Amino acid sequence: MTNRLKVKLKSNKKRTNSQRAWLERQLNDPYVHQARADGYRSRAAYKLVEIDQKYRILKPGQKIIDLGACPGGWTQVAVSQSKSQTHEKSCVIGVDLTAMSDIPGATVFQGDFTEEATQNRLIELLDGKANVILSDMAAPACGMTDVDHIRIMMLVEEAFNFAENVLAPGGSFVAKVLRGGTETQLLNRLKSAFQKVSHFKPPASRKDSAEMYVVGIGFKG
Repeated sequence: MTNRLKVKLKSNKKRTNSQRAWLERQLNDPYVHQARADGYRSRAAYKLVEIDQKYRILKPGQKIIDLGACPGGWTQVAVSQSKSQTHEKSCVIGVDLTAMSDIPGATVFQGDFTEEATQNRLIELLDGKANVILSDMAAPACGMTDVDHIRIMMLVEEAFNFAENVLAPGGSFVAKVLRGGTETQLLNRLKSAFQKVSHFKPPASRKDSAEMYVVGIGFKG
């Protein structure tokens, strides 16, 4: 990312300190500017780009499910890398609690992934086995580290339970976790299900963020 002159906002009584800090961070974030230039809906797209650069999990012709997809940055990357707009065997499906606008080359819908009806719809749309399951899901943070960790680990476990049923042999799994990584019991399950399991914090993930990603490669089936 190219260096830019730092922007500092003038005092504005209508903004709170936290609002001003957030806006300054956005204005000075090179990934935000690059996302606009590249047509991505969010800077988060580069997290998946960097994960894929390291692990090479996205390929043309794949079937990919994106959990926690809104606003769609990861789904856009999945569409691009799988060539789903032109490759007849490829499909990309995104779901999120929040409604999102259509993405060419993908099927996106609003739903609660933890509900059986949503998972059944994903399976129906998939029409076969998935090659990649992506999860950037995160529960609303309450500020209590232990509670936030438990909440996100519940989502990771739910995503992995789903992946075990729908991933094709050789498939990959990526899920957001918090600093400290995956809990021992779930990590052991992942290691028994995949040929390789790693934790990775993409450069696009902000330094002050506790997030990182667990990556499973080579699903054993």
